[in-house]
Amino acid sequence: MIERDARAPGFGVYVHWPFCAAKCPYCDFNSHVRHQPVDQQRFARAFAAELATMRARTGQQCVTSIFLGGGTPSLMKPETVAAVLDAVAANWTITDGAEITLEANPSSVEADRFRGYRAAGVNRVSLGVQALDDRDLKFLGRLHNVAEALHAIGLAREIFPRLSFDLIYARPGQTPEAWQAELEQAIGHAADHLSLYQLTIEEGTPFHALHAARKFSIPDGEHAAELYAVTQEVTAEHGLPAYEISNHARPGAESRHNLTYWRYGEYVGVGPGAHGRFVENGRRVVTIAERMPETWLNLVEAKGHGVTGGEVLSRSEEADEFLLMGLRLAEGIDLARYEALSGRALATARLSILQEEGLVAAIGNSRLRATAAGMIVLDAVVADLAR
Repeated sequence: MIERDARAPGFGVYVHWPFCAAKCPYCDFNSHVRHQPVDQQRFARAFAAELATMRARTGQQCVTSIFLGGGTPSLMKPETVAAVLDAVAANWTITDGAEITLEANPSSVEADRFRGYRAAGVNRVSLGVQALDDRDLKFLGRLHNVAEALHAIGLAREIFPRLSFDLIYARPGQTPEAWQAELEQAIGHAADHLSLYQLTIEEGTPFHALHAARKFSIPDGEHAAELYAVTQEVTAEHGLPAYEISNHARPGAESRHNLTYWRYGEYVGVGPGAHGRFVENGRRVVTIAERMPETWLNLVEAKGHGVTGGEVLSRSEEADEFLLMGLRLAEGIDLARYEALSGRALATARLSILQEEGLVAAIGNSRLRATAAGMIVLDAVVADLAR
């Protein structure tokens, strides 16, 4: 049995399934709708080939988490998921009790398919619920209703050891009272983890054009901050405190895969548009795959991978990323690790000012965290510290 340090960043594998039944109007992820059946066997072979290429670059590793993201991975057949997980196991050692997550949409949930994923090795499901209000689900372009969402949650709780689901708040016209009631309803159904995101208007999405045309409005900064405060208060009161800006869990139920990102661990990404960050020849490298699924597929079949971009990070870039990711966490960052990455300590004068302003706080003598006020303006805090 391979044991893992509870706070070690770990080594993750991210697999991107880029297909969706429909494109949500707020989504700027690399997702695509195809009206003809996808050749899943061909994609599974390509995933296996790209995983083998990544294994040659990373060397032997102990995988602590696998995340099947998208897109909509619950459109994959269970045998496709099994083939991908087998390919991961063929290239690296998977730790005992590794977290294996699959993202699913309530509209594509079937009991037999869920049981097939469980048999393939998936032990955690992340459901894209997004709202517990039928009118808002329609506004968000979702293909399910509240009844279907609750059915999917119940089915997931029955079949999988661990469950998370997402909600989007700061929706048009949403009041703090309505959000509190919806959040308390969600917590009543949640097993151990919730991801709660504020609605943002991303460039290039249908919502961006509609918002610019004043077809709808979202809460302003002050109203959004009030909704964020309600989020923190209600989840903490019910035993799911924030361990990261948008993620809430019962102690011990945090997403290990996402913690690998936030603790600045290493991970490989395979599939169209997937990113990876891992150490190669003593330096941290970034890999970025071709975004278009069919183009990626042809590249992998021709040369064993679909990577079309990336870079080798400088020490200062690594340190900046470590700050940006780690200060998202309630546990904060290890100051000694920052110094090892950057070659310098954080500037004492800037640190003192941020502490006086109540934006950061020390945890003993070895760690630093952003406060609740600092989390709201985290990009500015990190920019100040990184100068």
